[in-house]
Amino acid sequence: MWLYVFKVAALDENENVKYIFGMAKDITRDKKIKARRRVEEKENEIENLRNEFFANISHEFKTPLNIILGTIQLLIKYNENNKICEIGEDKLNYYMSTMKQNSYRLLRLVDNLIDITEIDTGYYDVNLENKNIISIIEEVVISVASYVEGKDISIVFDTNKEEKFICCDSDKIEKIILNLISNAIKYTHEDGKIEVNIDVAEDNVYIYVKDNGIGISKQKISTIFDRFVQIDKSLTRKQEGSGIGLSIVKELVEIQGGSIGVRSEEGKGTEFVITLPAKTIDYCPNKVSNKKNEINILEKCDIEFSDIYSI
Repeated sequence: MWLYVFKVAALDENENVKYIFGMAKDITRDKKIKARRRVEEKENEIENLRNEFFANISHEFKTPLNIILGTIQLLIKYNENNKICEIGEDKLNYYMSTMKQNSYRLLRLVDNLIDITEIDTGYYDVNLENKNIISIIEEVVISVASYVEGKDISIVFDTNKEEKFICCDSDKIEKIILNLISNAIKYTHEDGKIEVNIDVAEDNVYIYVKDNGIGISKQKISTIFDRFVQIDKSLTRKQEGSGIGLSIVKELVEIQGGSIGVRSEEGKGTEFVITLPAKTIDYCPNKVSNKKNEINILEKCDIEFSDIYSI
């Protein structure tokens, strides 16, 4: 760092010579230090997020694995004591259902991690076809209705048009809507309400997923689409979650040329708004594809909702 002192001669309004003294400092080194410090702070922030994620993901894997292994060990013990037939159909169904739910939970977690890896490496497949976006979303809502209502939460679907074909990946659309509904269920109290609305405009299709749940604070709303971020990180939080679901939703929307935003007020609820371009493409194999997905929508619901329970 260099310090310079200088003197400049100048004439005042009466043409008398006056001197101006000044001092200049070379701040190149200071700027480099500040820039390096900013980089280090960002690296530390990323490292902290990464460590927090791996700690959380370990818990997310361990919890369902322990439940599955514990149930299997219990059934083995019954079998070793020749009491397997004494369990009873209801209890046996409960054990099987518990293992299935937690297997789905592990599958969802693995699927999300695979999605993140494929997105980051550029190998994520998107099968764009001209699809009726209204029927895709309506089918999802109908499929989850009984589950949502079983949580004493009502769900309503509404649209300003009955049919609209756009270029999209129906499998990814289903995943987006299921994730947002799942998120809404987690943070909506009993007797709450979830609304799924579609507004078809000239250039865009707008999809709204709204709830009247706990809402999101102003401090947290700007980071909810960030990877590994959870709305509630406390040890007393009521729901599990790896903190990657909404980041994947954002990626899936943007991959299809759309955008997603959120409006929320703490204590009053949250509304996610998806904007998709209302366009079709000419090179689709079929204008209207009837291809069935490998996993049906009901099984996708089971997978997406597998971590909704009170700890």
